[in-house]
Amino acid sequence: MKINYLDLQKKIKVKFKNLDLLIKSLTHKSYDKKNNNEKIEFLGDRVLGLVIAKKLLEIYPDEKEGILDKKFASLVNKKTCLEIAKKINLEKYILTFNPNNKKIRIEDKIVSDSCEALIGAVYLDKNLVEVEKVILDLWKNHIKESIITQIDAKTTLQELTLKNFKKLPVYKLISNTGPRHKPSFKVGVKLPNTKYFFGLGKSKKDAEQNAAIECLKSIK
Repeated sequence: MKINYLDLQKKIKVKFKNLDLLIKSLTHKSYDKKNNNEKIEFLGDRVLGLVIAKKLLEIYPDEKEGILDKKFASLVNKKTCLEIAKKINLEKYILTFNPNNKKIRIEDKIVSDSCEALIGAVYLDKNLVEVEKVILDLWKNHIKESIITQIDAKTTLQELTLKNFKKLPVYKLISNTGPRHKPSFKVGVKLPNTKYFFGLGKSKKDAEQNAAIECLKSIK
């Protein structure tokens, strides 16, 4: 099946001068051990970080470095890159080893890595100004959501509880189910004179964050 790279270029609003560079950025090492996207992904990761860091400083000029760091981490991690990749259906443009030419599901890590490699390719084919436009367009909704990010929930709840009750929130592990490679945690959080609010997550930390979010929704 022939891949329509023109369709992808329309999605990201970029016309590549060097189409081979675009194809290489979407070529996994299982498909071609020599000419693949590993090094371009390395570059794209750094370009993404630079653009997002710059944007956060523009949006939050008076914010503390620690809070900026958390917002930054939530915007450039593999999970967010995967969400961006799915938004533009990047998986269907990626070349991986497929000897029987069957429709296969590509691993999430390969897809998120390819998203970073695509950014690296845009930078190499164009320039920093152009790749910044692409990143800010693709990440615009996630940047808006960074005003209240999941990673800040525990910190926000802790500050609120200390201010109002002079005590810390109480977290309790309710359950840990599922196989070792794919666990599911349920955590409850309680403030003085409140019921427990619950959150689920793939790790205890994620479950605590989600529980804190539910608590904040209720008390705000």
